Amino acid sequence: MSTEEKSAAPRSLAEALRARDDVSLAALLRSRPDLITPVPTDLTQLATRAGTRASVVRALERLDRFALQTAEALAVAADPASYAELLRLMAGDAGDPVVAAALPRALAVLREQALVWGADDRLRLVRTARELLAPSPQHPSPTGLGPTVREATAGMSPGRIQEILATVGLPSTHDSVSAVSALGALFADRPRMAALLAGLPEESREVLDRLVWGPPYGQVTHDPAPHLRRLLERGLLLPTAPGTVVLPREVALHLRGGRAHRTPEPVPPPVEAAAAHRPRVVDATAAGQALAALAAVEELLKEWDEGGPAVLRAGGLSVRDLKRTAVALDVPEPVAAFWAELAYAAGLIASDGEADERYAVTPASDEWRELPPAERWARLAGTWLTATRTPGVVGGRDAKDRTLSALGPGLDRSAAPEVRHRVLALLAELPEGASATEESVLARLRWERPLRGPRRDGRDGQDDDLRTRLARWTLSEAELLGVTGRGALAAPGRALTGAPEPSHPAEAPREPEGAEPPRGPGDRLPVHHRTPPTPAPRPPAEQATATAKAARLLAPLLPEPLDHVLLQADLTAVAPGPLEPELADQLGMLADVESKGGATVYRFTPGSVRRALDSGQPAADLHAFLARHSRTPVPQPLTYLIDDVARRHGRLRVGAASAYVRCDDDATLDEIVADKRAAGLGLRRLAPTVLAVQADPAALLEGLRAMGFAPAAESAAGDVLIARADAHRTPPRAAPQPVPDGPPVPDDTLLAAAIRAVRAGDLAATAPRKPGPGSEAGSGGGAGDTPAAGGELPRTAAAETLATVQAAVMTGEALWIGYVNAEGAASQRVIAPIRVEGGFVTAYDHTADEVRTYPLHRITGVAELADGAT
Repeated sequence: MSTEEKSAAPRSLAEALRARDDVSLAALLRSRPDLITPVPTDLTQLATRAGTRASVVRALERLDRFALQTAEALAVAADPASYAELLRLMAGDAGDPVVAAALPRALAVLREQALVWGADDRLRLVRTARELLAPSPQHPSPTGLGPTVREATAGMSPGRIQEILATVGLPSTHDSVSAVSALGALFADRPRMAALLAGLPEESREVLDRLVWGPPYGQVTHDPAPHLRRLLERGLLLPTAPGTVVLPREVALHLRGGRAHRTPEPVPPPVEAAAAHRPRVVDATAAGQALAALAAVEELLKEWDEGGPAVLRAGGLSVRDLKRTAVALDVPEPVAAFWAELAYAAGLIASDGEADERYAVTPASDEWRELPPAERWARLAGTWLTATRTPGVVGGRDAKDRTLSALGPGLDRSAAPEVRHRVLALLAELPEGASATEESVLARLRWERPLRGPRRDGRDGQDDDLRTRLARWTLSEAELLGVTGRGALAAPGRALTGAPEPSHPAEAPREPEGAEPPRGPGDRLPVHHRTPPTPAPRPPAEQATATAKAARLLAPLLPEPLDHVLLQADLTAVAPGPLEPELADQLGMLADVESKGGATVYRFTPGSVRRALDSGQPAADLHAFLARHSRTPVPQPLTYLIDDVARRHGRLRVGAASAYVRCDDDATLDEIVADKRAAGLGLRRLAPTVLAVQADPAALLEGLRAMGFAPAAESAAGDVLIARADAHRTPPRAAPQPVPDGPPVPDDTLLAAAIRAVRAGDLAATAPRKPGPGSEAGSGGGAGDTPAAGGELPRTAAAETLATVQAAVMTGEALWIGYVNAEGAASQRVIAPIRVEGGFVTAYDHTADEVRTYPLHRITGVAELADGAT
């Protein structure tokens, strides 16, 4: 390296950041958004923040496996290390063309995220990252390497070090430092090291082989066996504590052939296809699942329409209420929890906030039900994709060993949106109509985020980590929701994820089940693979566009709602497809759902007919409704059923006395009084057509209906009360907001403003200043002294400040000022004064990149900048 190059090489991370252009800084802030929360004042503060433990840990967690392996290799390399040394650690002495081809990309990622800085001949890992990744007895390195010879012999006596030198055939030295250096050079010399190892017995070699890939520590007795003593005498094992020895790093690297990792993983594992289907079949299957999803959510809303289950004191549904909901929806409990959470996240259900708090349907659900089916589905799918509430953890335990309840607190997992986006993106990379094997998807996610995956201590088979579970839940929930069909991503699902819209100009021939679609020779090789960025929340306009596109693609796949049913003589009605909302609501009032599937079967019963009559519909309207919407003649048994229930409906009147019963037919009242089942109601005859009752009206209604009568409730004015299903709604509620996984990724506007502010602040902090009067004489603190280093504000007298600013207006020079705003926050700025009047200075502020006006009394001091500083 020439003298000019050495002088231009950065001496710190701050200098390396200062040499970056705006595009590179934007890439850093986009990949590590915590660095601009809040915006740093200058590049020195940005570098300091980039080296803090919390920020470095977060950055390391977002590295893919090969980039992380590269950082781990740098942590055990010399500081600084050359690119050639790093390549040897990654590819070994024999070399590996795939590793060599992928290493520039991995190093570029580390540089982009400010984890590595410096030129290729002086690569430096950020100190905090080195401390986290370097081996130590308390925290073994993922590489399995131990300490260097210098580190392992730090507490060893000089005499013992000289004995090791004599045993390995090296000349003695006058000091321990040179002795350790000579021993380390021997271990790093491949030919000499091979000759040293060749003289060892097989038992000694076996010991080294057991320690070579880690952990490098072992236990010995106070009187070790001869084969262990040979290793200790030659320094191939070094004592670190009583009874503990370690394999030095140089020895392990020789035995490994120079490699820092047993298995470098430069190439992401491919996502393998489990089966191939025709795209149209996938879309049709997904459309069927989408209809089923809508039906499930609508059934849940109908079930809770008059007021749902009570809210637990700690929040959420009780286990019993979740079971009841699962029975009502005819699904397993985990699936019921998923539908309830989805409706809650979409703002369709919420707690009513009353004293006796219960879950209920929100006013927003009425607007949702009026939308076309495709738009209703798109809203649910979009909510699912971005929600952080995770139904899969329902039934688990929180940190305080409390059970996690559906709709309760503690279900947010901030990583859920990222995992869902990534799983669907991986499915989108497969050919259209191809489903992926679950294990290949999980393996890819582990490669992309290894520090957030299972433990890396040889037990990768444990799949209990959160990201793995989130991925599995994503695959099953996407199928339930209709985002995928037969495991393959459907066209509406591609639209939601932002993948290119598929087209099917010609159907591809269907391949046998289980067959993997053909792959090109380059499918398994990365082409400058970059770590996928964390999915940022879409702007509202972009999210609305994606939702509208998904709805547009789904609409032609859904069958048109039907306006008719098929009435049958066994008091059933068959709906051969989805019904129009008004027809479905009316029929649901008049009949009970008996079975669901491709066709829904409704059954008419006396209770269901009475329910329709209770809602205020006379028998004539029911007959007309059935005749209008049936493609078959109305069966006579159904006509008789409606007339029979209507004939008896309302003959009895129930009101509040506590309650009373009145009827024009006194014989009916005689029958009620004589019935033994009415003994508990406390009946007392007030008149031939009136009975007084001690029970409340609701209990009286239920008791009379259990006896086979069809009473109607009436108001205090004697009018029949109409019971409607949509009687209970919560106040307007906002849907729960997702919990972000750290600071949000800044948009381009924020990035540009932040970079401009950081650049300007750095200019103010680093611009050279002219020495003030008295500074050369070494005066001790006069008003005109040169501004202190370390970012301190300049201090000058008010008169000198005014004179300097007025002079700068005439000369057009820039000044460095200290400024304290109205809130008391101090800052330093570079300004070019334009005019001074009325106690204010108007100037172009290089820090803010705009013209501003500052009160002179808030300026702590001024200093002139050296020529050419701006």
